[in-house]
Order: sequence, then C-alpha cells, then structure tokens
Amino acid sequence: MEGGNSPNLQLQQLPLATAAVSVQPHTDSFSYKENLIGALLAIFGHLVTSIALNLQKYSHIRLAGSKDPRAYFKTKTWWCGLFLLVLGELGVFSSYAFAPLSLIVPLSAVSVIASAIIGIIFIKEKWKPKDFLRRYVLSFVGCGLAIVGTYLLITFGPNSHEKMTGENITRHLVSWPFLLYMLVEIIIFCLLLYFYKEKNANYIVVILLLVALLGSMTVVTVKAVAGMIVVSIQGNLQLDYPIFYIMLVCMIATAIFQATFLAQASQLYDSSQIASIGYILSTTAAITAGATFYLDFTGEDVLHICMFALGCLIAFLGVFLITRNRKKSVPFEPYISMDAMPGMQNMHDKGIAVQPDLKASFSYGALENNDNMPEIYTPATLPIVQEQHGSKGVSAPPYRVLEHSKKE
Repeated sequence: MEGGNSPNLQLQQLPLATAAVSVQPHTDSFSYKENLIGALLAIFGHLVTSIALNLQKYSHIRLAGSKDPRAYFKTKTWWCGLFLLVLGELGVFSSYAFAPLSLIVPLSAVSVIASAIIGIIFIKEKWKPKDFLRRYVLSFVGCGLAIVGTYLLITFGPNSHEKMTGENITRHLVSWPFLLYMLVEIIIFCLLLYFYKEKNANYIVVILLLVALLGSMTVVTVKAVAGMIVVSIQGNLQLDYPIFYIMLVCMIATAIFQATFLAQASQLYDSSQIASIGYILSTTAAITAGATFYLDFTGEDVLHICMFALGCLIAFLGVFLITRNRKKSVPFEPYISMDAMPGMQNMHDKGIAVQPDLKASFSYGALENNDNMPEIYTPATLPIVQEQHGSKGVSAPPYRVLEHSKKE
C-alpha cells in the first residue's frame, strides 16, 4: 500500500512544487513584460515632457524677439507645448503602476538627454565641424553614458510586482522598516530645514536634499495612487479605501513643497547645477524609499543588484557631463552696485545692489545711454536755477549759471 501510493503522492506534489517555483523572481515572463511597459511609458513621458518644455520656451523667445503684442497663451505653439506636457506627465504617472519604483525613477535621465540633443540641433550659432566636436564632446560622451546606464537599468532592474490594493499598501505603511526609514528621514529633514531657515545655510546641497527627501515621498505616493487606479479600472474597486485619499493628499502636499524649494534653488544657483545634483540626490533617495516601502529588491540576486547600481552610476556620470557643458548665464546689471566700489563702506546687508531712480536729474549709476562712452565720464555741471523776471520789456535768457569765486 505504501509503495503503491508513493508514486501518486509524488505526482500530486509535483504541481505544487511547480507552482511554488513559478512565483519566484525572474521566472515569470509577464513580470518582465510589465517592466518593459512601465519603462517604455516612462521614457515616452520624459521625452514628450522635454519636447513640450522646449516648445513653450521657444514660444516665449519668439514673442520676446518680435513685435507681436499677443500674450504667450494666445499662441498655438504654447498650447501645443501644454498639451504635450500633460501627455508626458500622464505617461510618467501611469508608468509607476506597471514597473517597480526603483526602475522608473532613474529613467528621468531621458529628459536630460532629450534636452541636450534638442539644444544641439536647434543651436543658432555658426560653427565649424571641428569646433562643434570640440565644444560639444562632453555632451556626446554624456549622452552615450546616460543611454548605456538606461539600458542597464532596464535590463537589470528589480522585478518585484504586486497589486496595489488597499490592504497591501496599508501593510507596507505600518511595516517596521518603513517606519524606521520615516523616522530617520523626518529627523534629517528637520535638521536641514533648521539650518536652512535659522542658520541661513543656503547651500545647493542643503536645498536639493530637502527636495530629494520630499520627492522620495512624492514618488511613493504616486505609485500607490496610480496602482490603485489601475486596479480599480481592471474591476477591483480600490477608491473606497481611506488609504487612497491619504496617499493622494500626501502626493499633492509633497509635490507643492518640493516645487517651492526648487523655485528657491533656481533663484540662487545655475540650472545646470540643479539638474545634475538634483537628479543624483533625488534618484538615490527615491530608490531607497522604494526599496524600503515596496521591497523592490526582495529576492534579487547579487549580480542584478550590482549591475543595477552600476547602471545608476553610469547614468549619474552621463547627466553630470551633459549639464557640465552648458553655458552659465551671466546677468548684466546696468547700474553700479554699492558694494562693488572700492573704498566705500557697504550700507546694506549682504551687499544688496542699489538701483537709483531713472528719472532723477543726476541719476547716480543709471546708465540710460551707454552707446556713447565719453558721455558717461563727463564731469557733472554746476547747479542750474531758474531766474524770475518781473519786467516784461527786458528780454533776458530764462536761465543763468551761478558762478562761484575762489573765496567761496
């Protein structure tokens, strides 16, 4: 009996073992298909967003250089850019519902690559081939490295997939690794905010670290909201869970504060520095948050993790080289700054420049007409007063110049 039943027992246990193996990482082909769909949506979204922003910028520049009195929102180019911008953001938003968070976030390097290529194609300078290669060699190398890094990210990205249901998101939210991560992040954020507000530590790393910490929470909530919407569209309604609206409010709030800190950084530092440093810090923080909250790298072998990290480093280097080659705009100030004059005591905190009234008689420092340089250095004339004449019969010049003797 035992010997006769043992083959049947083995046959009954075989499907169970096969089913257990099928859920292991890197054996389900459909999970790779989801990764590919999410990666393609993210690449499409970032590419279209970059084109849209350049179209809107082109619309502003064309209106500023012409005598067209129309506002920018009355042009077809600007509305076309707005439509493409919404389409690109929808593509990026939907990509979080298919692929892991740690795979989607580094693909924002595509927007930097597209902006660099568009800037090179639409350059308005006369150049020779040798000068072009010498001047833009860093951009070409950076684009190549960023493309190689993107390929490695897609190939060796994490392959963990789970349905974004209300129960799963709530379970991840109260897990002890994420609670510990949130505690550390809140402490670091409060310390950085204290140094930034109270100690005036307006360093670019401090501001962009604040942006990165907020951005990590933004992408975590974006994946939750997008995933629950997709699951609801598939037939399993998730919009009646309170966690959906909690994630939605957190997504909007963190995005607003993130945009506020980015606007403050753009007023103090160059856009190329913000693009490179912000991409590195934001990607690192987002990957850490995704690995802690969604457990993206659970079940991954060491080779895939190392190759994924190598792809991130190569993409970081590529973005750095692309932004390194951009010209830094030097603002022209058509007036004299009080703190720039040698030997004069600074009368303002932090060296704030003074812009005198342009309508004054002797407008100090206001170069209203700088086409004729000798006029700038001509000495000031003596005071001019108007003379009142009581007699109508005597004709006299309406003005006279007061002369001062040597005794005075």
